Amino acid sequence: MKLTDEVFRSFRVSKVFRENTDRVNCLDFSANGDQMIASSNDDSIVIYCCLEGRPKRTLYSKKYGCDLLQYTHAPNAIVYSSNKVDDTIRYLSLHDNKFLRYFPGHTKRVVALMMCPINDSFLSGSLDRTIRLWDLRSPNCQGLMHLNGRPVTSFDPEGLIFAAGIESRQLKLYDLRTFDKGPFATFRVRQDHPNCE
Repeated sequence: MKLTDEVFRSFRVSKVFRENTDRVNCLDFSANGDQMIASSNDDSIVIYCCLEGRPKRTLYSKKYGCDLLQYTHAPNAIVYSSNKVDDTIRYLSLHDNKFLRYFPGHTKRVVALMMCPINDSFLSGSLDRTIRLWDLRSPNCQGLMHLNGRPVTSFDPEGLIFAAGIESRQLKLYDLRTFDKGPFATFRVRQDHPNCE
């Protein structure tokens, strides 16, 4: 099906979920699309079965809160950032609701979190003006980049390149294998965009 404006206009809400008592702050789908997970400012993590269109389980992170979350390559494990206590990223088993590992290092709120599509690496960006590269198998940061502003980050679909955006002014592309040598391409973002209506 080609997604045209007409097709989008024909879409209707088929189901509304009301498991959360506060704002939902992040959503992610498992790699196979069977599950979706949602985190909320009410400290809940709700797992939804996409095949049956129903909530499957609710977990709570009352002590640490939960903000950004990403499925790992295992459909029963996630990484997520905290919005209480500290800025540590947590690796959680959804099967038994136990932490598998902690990733400390950021000193301010994490604002970007992205799993690599091909291996157990992931990126995090923080208001402390850093992007960190992690491996799920180690609590130690594998790479650290200091930036001049608030970062956003993402991997390409092959997991070989990642992008770092800084304060909506620059976009830098890095080869994951040699990111410590700096970006191989830098783009300036134009600030004179016409307002969307």
